[in-house]
Amino acid sequence: MTSAPAYGLADWGTSRFRLWLVDGTGNIIAEKRSDDGLDASRERGFGTTLEAHLAELGAPEQLPVIVCGMAGSRQGWVEANYVAVPADLNAILSGAVKITGIDRDVRIIPGLSQSGRFPNVMRGEETQLLGAMLARNITDGVVAMPGTHSKWVELQSGRAKTFSTYLTGELYALLASQSILRHSVQGAVSSASADHPQFTAAVELMLSGEAMLGELFPIRAAMLLENLSPEGAASRLSGLLIGAEIAGARSKHQGRVALVASGSMATLYGKAISLAGIEFGAVDADEAVRKGLFVAASAIWPR
Repeated sequence: MTSAPAYGLADWGTSRFRLWLVDGTGNIIAEKRSDDGLDASRERGFGTTLEAHLAELGAPEQLPVIVCGMAGSRQGWVEANYVAVPADLNAILSGAVKITGIDRDVRIIPGLSQSGRFPNVMRGEETQLLGAMLARNITDGVVAMPGTHSKWVELQSGRAKTFSTYLTGELYALLASQSILRHSVQGAVSSASADHPQFTAAVELMLSGEAMLGELFPIRAAMLLENLSPEGAASRLSGLLIGAEIAGARSKHQGRVALVASGSMATLYGKAISLAGIEFGAVDADEAVRKGLFVAASAIWPR
């Protein structure tokens, strides 16, 4: 017999929306993924979008929902202010903002901020970070969370001390689809492979200290002069960007890394981090964000 849902857990990003219904122990009852990210949902209405997805999953009308991600940004549903680092990650739980003017109890988790010489912010990743820490009992070291805007967080005694952001995923998408390199990558945007020699060579080049900017156009030249395939072009571009990210992060954050990623992202980053000689352990990204959301929901609505 299927358990009754206890909470709705939503990860609401810039371009993607993920929703899970879970029981009182965090087990998944139903899930939904869509392209109803920030922009699409703002036009349609955040409440309308959420209720439509909940209805598709058969969620009860009074089921409480906890949300993380860009729905809590200034351009989102309701702005959830940041918690400044250094921060105990459990502090984000007490800062969840309740949506007013609707019947359902919906709360949005705040992000993390960093002021001073290296100003930075994150939304959504703080929940993934909390989940990864709890799932693997991580209190010290470095947590890497690849994505559109990759985050590298330094932990000390269970607190987020500092963090860095790399626009790796966004740059890959822009260069592969809107720059001159689109003619080289063509329809292979999602075909970058950690096993391709071009990926390995590009990562190693970046780790050696070469500047990335001068290595981008040669992808175009290699297609014209050496018949570089679209898959090779995508793999090389991915390797240059990921390699540059890891080289930069390695100079800022020392120690063992917990890599929070899923699917091809986990494979690409795992290979690149290994090439950098960094010791790491893997944490599934979906598992981490669900864990963080569930812990937040359980703290707000204890059963």
